[in-house]
Amino acid sequence: MTTTETTTTATIYGRSLRTLYFVRFAFALIWVGIMFAISADATEPNALLTVLLVIYPLFDAAAVLWQLRADPDKQRSKAAEWINVVVSVAIAIALGIASSIAIPAALAVWGVWAIIVGVPQLIAAIRNRRNGGQVPQMLSGGISVFAGLGFLLQALQGNGMISGAAGYASLGAIFFLVSAIRLGAKLKKEQSA
Repeated sequence: MTTTETTTTATIYGRSLRTLYFVRFAFALIWVGIMFAISADATEPNALLTVLLVIYPLFDAAAVLWQLRADPDKQRSKAAEWINVVVSVAIAIALGIASSIAIPAALAVWGVWAIIVGVPQLIAAIRNRRNGGQVPQMLSGGISVFAGLGFLLQALQGNGMISGAAGYASLGAIFFLVSAIRLGAKLKKEQSA
């Protein structure tokens, strides 16, 4: 592969990541708004809450699949991303069950998910740093682990509000927006060079 082909491939992948980050931002923003609206008074499980909790990790899995499909580097291991996909689908199922039992059960599952997917997100962001816009994703992965521990501890104590999941997702939305903007700036700079 020539230098020009490599640059073009990296630019195409960078554009795909930027689009993905904007889509993830928009989805999270809408999800957070709905989640805050219905979870403010939620002390008992309900069907809408269950649907919302299941949708978020399924969307996450789909977004990671989009990233995997767009990645031009067919040589490097994508184990971290595949772990993220599998775990997110399994967590969606677990959230469907847990959220129909009790709010703290759903919060515990959400916390476990945040921990488990935070690590691969951090790894993937470190690997993709050469494409730009990854520092916010590194921070997001690290914060995800700590937030997940907080959710898990709250749930194990039998308290905590499920609206915390919306706060967690809103922070993730901000990180995706910052990544998209930074990546866009990098792509614009490369085009003008």
